Amino acid sequence: MEASPTAILKLLLPKTPFILKTALAHTLSLSPTASKWDLRTELTINIMRSMLVPGSTPSTISKNQRLTTKDPGVKGKMWISKVSIPVDSDDDHVRQLVLDTVDSMSTTPEQKATVYEKPASQPLEAEWTGYRASATSTSPEPPNLSEQEKYNNLVAETTSKVTTLYFHGGAMYLLDPSTYRNLTSRIAKDTGGRVFSVRYRLAPQHPFPAALLDALVAYIGLLHPPPGSPHAPIPASEIVFAGDSAGGMLCAALLQLLLQIHRTHTPSDPSSPSLPTVKWHNKDVPLPLPAGLALTSPWLDLTRSLPSLTSLAHYDYLPSPSQTLTHRWPACPAWPSPPPRADLYCDGGLLLHPLASPLMALDWTNAPPVFFSVGQEMLRDEDAVLARRLVQQGSVIRWVEFEGMPHVFAVILEGSAAADRHHEVFAAFCSDVVVAAAAAANKTEGQGLKSEARLVLAKSLKDKDMDLKDITDLTDEQVDGLCNDGMKRIVEVFEARRNGDEDAVQRAML
Repeated sequence: MEASPTAILKLLLPKTPFILKTALAHTLSLSPTASKWDLRTELTINIMRSMLVPGSTPSTISKNQRLTTKDPGVKGKMWISKVSIPVDSDDDHVRQLVLDTVDSMSTTPEQKATVYEKPASQPLEAEWTGYRASATSTSPEPPNLSEQEKYNNLVAETTSKVTTLYFHGGAMYLLDPSTYRNLTSRIAKDTGGRVFSVRYRLAPQHPFPAALLDALVAYIGLLHPPPGSPHAPIPASEIVFAGDSAGGMLCAALLQLLLQIHRTHTPSDPSSPSLPTVKWHNKDVPLPLPAGLALTSPWLDLTRSLPSLTSLAHYDYLPSPSQTLTHRWPACPAWPSPPPRADLYCDGGLLLHPLASPLMALDWTNAPPVFFSVGQEMLRDEDAVLARRLVQQGSVIRWVEFEGMPHVFAVILEGSAAADRHHEVFAAFCSDVVVAAAAAANKTEGQGLKSEARLVLAKSLKDKDMDLKDITDLTDEQVDGLCNDGMKRIVEVFEARRNGDEDAVQRAML
């Protein structure tokens, strides 16, 4: 997100003593991260950490949303074309498919007993992003162009068939695709393709599975454009799901949703395999799997229960579980919800539903290739567990771990050598996976993708090979136990507060 120099100065001026102390400790190699971080990283992460620790007078959810969802406008080397995907008011098949799948995957007593808010279907707002080579970093958006003309100009500058379906981060309740334009235009430039960014519904006003429904509508809208759409149908073999943090969680949940739909599909002719279909704008349309997923520091466990939340906190800026347990959101129009619930994103009984916390999904058979870019961050364990699980079930995985780097470092430390390296390997995966998927779809020979893992060493950025089998020693049984304990703590605190125990605390989201 962009901010004026005056706003930045007002923010940082009171922190001058803290900044000087941090810089001195780093220069004298007295900080625990001095051997891994340069001075810029040390200052950035420590300042963010000090700002994100829940304070005695926290902002409301409503205020945070207002501050983080403002459209910064369009300028620079990018094409932006805003679009809307209409929902057919005569049928509700896509919505019902999502709700039926959520219900069919509710297997525990808590999940089966939970009565959750069922989202309505609604038109989806989104925007196309492309690279505008002839512009400068300060060029304004060309005037007097329709959204269709902007889209046509965007497509004219593409050099590949890569279409990235991007879901932004922000813990499911913050941010907006418009605040990600610098990132999505970078992806468009690096891949030579185009990016479709989705304005999915935010919690707590729209709890699970509203965002998941929006994600599926976005994907179907790319595959099968409704009347009036600027784009032609895009083959699944050219589409890569991508996202950071909570957006990465939505990518994984969308893939698991599609895999479950495929698992439960019964072909009309058993001798002739077919794709599952759904009625969309009065047509039965197929639901293929995408070419792949490109995940940046994906958040996969709503309960935040695995060991790296503590063991790697010194490399990260996110509040720790112990800090968020003492946090109380001030009342506002957005929160607490009516009726109250234990979590901003979903009801307490659904915290470990495999479509809410994809870490709890055990079956990933037939998943397309998946790319992980992670730091040595607080979410590392959950990402490593999923990566290993995918490999064990036959999927192709590219795991790139950056030594000593924090959560979503490529956005936080934009312009750094590590961030540039992330963008390089991210774009290479998107390009490679689309080429491989196209070859497979056309039954032509192409170089197959292979699983690989590497550690990018701090400062030198040299690669060190890793074994995917060894990226975590956590077993599925241990993960299940830790996450169930985490869910119980969250629900117990919520019930204590609801029953009038003022000493109990309300859990805040990531």
